[in-house]
Amino acid sequence: MNILFVANHINVGGISSYLLTLSSGLIGHGHNVYLASSGGELLGKFTAAGVKHVEVPLKTKKELSPKIILSFLKLRKEVEKHNIDLIHSNSRTTQVLGNLLSRYCRKPHIFTCHGFFKPKLSRRLFPCWGNLVIAISQEVKEHLISDFKLDDKKIKVINNGIDLQGFGDVSGRQSFRESLGVGEVPLVGIVARLSDVKGHTYLFKAMPDVLKSFPSVKLLVVGEGKMKDALIKEADDLAIRESVLFLSQAGGAENVLAGLDVFVMPSLQEGLGLALMEAMAQGLAVVGSAVGGIKTLIRDGQNGLLVVPADHVSLAEAIKRLLADKQLRDNLGASARKFIVNNFSKEKMVDETERVYRDL
Repeated sequence: MNILFVANHINVGGISSYLLTLSSGLIGHGHNVYLASSGGELLGKFTAAGVKHVEVPLKTKKELSPKIILSFLKLRKEVEKHNIDLIHSNSRTTQVLGNLLSRYCRKPHIFTCHGFFKPKLSRRLFPCWGNLVIAISQEVKEHLISDFKLDDKKIKVINNGIDLQGFGDVSGRQSFRESLGVGEVPLVGIVARLSDVKGHTYLFKAMPDVLKSFPSVKLLVVGEGKMKDALIKEADDLAIRESVLFLSQAGGAENVLAGLDVFVMPSLQEGLGLALMEAMAQGLAVVGSAVGGIKTLIRDGQNGLLVVPADHVSLAEAIKRLLADKQLRDNLGASARKFIVNNFSKEKMVDETERVYRDL
């Protein structure tokens, strides 16, 4: 098959990771994969995997942006030129574009819903869901049914999968810690865009209590986003600034995760949680808030700890519990890795997605 993915950009993030993993797997199965986007820092990885990139001006969040029309005018020719069999979109704006291409070119359109949408009027009047919607978790499927009244038969749950290569290797632990200057102190970490929905503020509010029991602990915050200045100020206000390390990027996720002792995802809303999946694949002890797809990943007390969302007190207690008990950390981490290997592999995601393509 000739498959066209449509994305706003291919910078570091969950959708880009999903597309890179899925693309490389499909190419390995003998398919031709094209990706239309405005480009980004991961372009080299996509081209190295064999993806053919088509640059279009899709860096927009507006559903009625002229950039969508310009992209449509270019891509309708590409669909014909490369004999594209189906179009696969991954955001609201690319969903609109995918719908236009599908109607004009008479090709199937699939949309992957990576999270939760606000039920705006425009989404009800112009749904643009395509022939089928892939939901990355059962919770996302339930959201689509309850908030948008989508037909259950039009939704297929396919959990994100990750390429396990490199995860579970701790050989880079010491060098990464040395680069941070933290030595062998306890290191708690979060990898997420700096957005209020990721719940950083509750992790920050939990840290004073954690520091009372573990004065040397450091918190590593990896990611970029509009809340960085506010989070730095919050760290100052809570008098924990010296214990918090901010890092925009750190190469591959496995480099960061190898250096951590505990991984935390205190999100208020989460489609599934790619960073959490990677932490579990690394064999880390994890703490997550009991929301959305996080509940799909963490079995409380078996492969991680679940806490009440937006509750810094229970978050602090969970972190302290893990820092105080290395055996518990090791046991939960080993169970977490086994759970990901058995249920969320790249191969499983690629096989299930390919089956959907063939059905269409």
